[in-house]
Amino acid sequence: MENNHFYAMLSRMKYINRWGLMRNTRSENISEHSLEVAYIAHALGVINNEIFGGNLPAERLAILGMYHDVTEIITGDMPTPVKYYSPVIRNAYSEVEHVAKDEMLSGLPEIMRKHYDKVLLETDEEEELWKYVKGADKMSALIKCIEEQQMGNQDFADAAESIELTLRNMHIPEVDYFMEEFLPAYRLTLDKSGKEES
Repeated sequence: MENNHFYAMLSRMKYINRWGLMRNTRSENISEHSLEVAYIAHALGVINNEIFGGNLPAERLAILGMYHDVTEIITGDMPTPVKYYSPVIRNAYSEVEHVAKDEMLSGLPEIMRKHYDKVLLETDEEEELWKYVKGADKMSALIKCIEEQQMGNQDFADAAESIELTLRNMHIPEVDYFMEEFLPAYRLTLDKSGKEES
């Protein structure tokens, strides 16, 4: 790849489709998914700060969510059942992700790389923040399942159950709050959305 290709590669996120093993009524790419993860992660930070009296950097959560799937530009989207099939596959995929991260960073001038190095993959230093990004990522996946089911696509029924259970088992109060307060609106029609109950 030519030098300074980082941003041009980011623009290719829209060509990487998710849910490759599933029949989709509407395809979803990692660009739109990452935006949704970013604003849900930001919301979780705001919920932490305003509802639970915490002090999370909500804007940082948004940035981590924005970039959390960037390595998939190179690796593609590996279906979750495959990625987590065995520790051997998970470890091999982790190595591939690190190679992809380094390849992406090579597309930036050296002086800029430090600003992106810690947002393309999870770091130990921000382990607590990545927990919320993972919650936002799963929430986005659940929303996709809800949308597909509303279109009559039952291919996503088992995934919806599994993802909802995973979210509840995370035991993250902010995630639980989002599910209780905001997730029901995703099941409403446009006409009913935003209308007060009488």
